[in-house]
Amino acid sequence: MHSRRLARKARLMRWALNFYPPYLGAGVRVRRISADFRQIRVKMGLGWYNRNYVGTQFGGSLYSMTDPFFMLMLMETLGRDYIVWDKAASIDFISPGKGPVYADFSIGDELLTEIRARTAAGDKHLPELHVEVRDGEGTLVARVHKTLYVRLKPRARQAA
Repeated sequence: MHSRRLARKARLMRWALNFYPPYLGAGVRVRRISADFRQIRVKMGLGWYNRNYVGTQFGGSLYSMTDPFFMLMLMETLGRDYIVWDKAASIDFISPGKGPVYADFSIGDELLTEIRARTAAGDKHLPELHVEVRDGEGTLVARVHKTLYVRLKPRARQAA
């Protein structure tokens, strides 16, 4: 029953993100959210609305397409006992995005185990995560580095 509810939540979140005005305006589409929230695929086409002066993907749109996903994924997989925030981010532009671009987000068991272990005593943890933005040919367009803030909520710390 729980897995069905989570799958429904993933579908609803995908729908909501695809109609989120900043993403609509930038041409960002969430293509897939796995039922367990551990994998997400995002696509951004190239159009007049996100093209820069030289005709390639606007850098702000490239970052925007990657912004909330690691935070959302950890919030859903860790559950309500955790505070999860974006703390810092940087983007390295590698090559021009001349057409549609894609970002594939993934979190594994190792990361979740590490976060739970490092926050069990109430301490904060600042995991560093990375995602690559690639074009349809597989060429690396940008590399995004995210630092998140994760901590058990006070009520969960007291219960432990």
